[in-house]
Amino acid sequence: MKIDIGLTQEQRKAIAEGLAKLLADSYTLYLKTHNYHWNVTGPMFQTLHLLFETQYTELALAVDEIAERIRALGFPAPGSYAEFGKLTKIKEASQNINANDMITQLVHDQETIIHTARELFASVEKAQDQATLDLLTRRTQVHEKNAWMLRSHLA
Repeated sequence: MKIDIGLTQEQRKAIAEGLAKLLADSYTLYLKTHNYHWNVTGPMFQTLHLLFETQYTELALAVDEIAERIRALGFPAPGSYAEFGKLTKIKEASQNINANDMITQLVHDQETIIHTARELFASVEKAQDQATLDLLTRRTQVHEKNAWMLRSHLA
């Protein structure tokens, strides 16, 4: 069935491909943050356990929103570890690391997602795709705040 939402097929495809990368980064970060929530130890355990839970819970909702935007554009959303592994820039969680290293990795990963989102802004603005622009703006704000919250634990 033809999709007529004011964007060309080429625009929708390019935006969906960029969103697929954002989805892969977000899902990989979700899994990594959840892993660190389960495995953090040390004197900051309670604080980090709760912070990581807050962040992975927010990411669980975000991946659904990103995937649904891809679908609204008329393309299938990637949904397997194999697909995510090919698309993400985020490395899987390191095992047996201390809390500070977990935080450092998560800060880097939050910043990686910010860059992934920013790479899409120009094409989304050019296409005048306000729905995706809004999604990208909100995701950027969340990840900037998350990175700040994590960095605040490193003194």
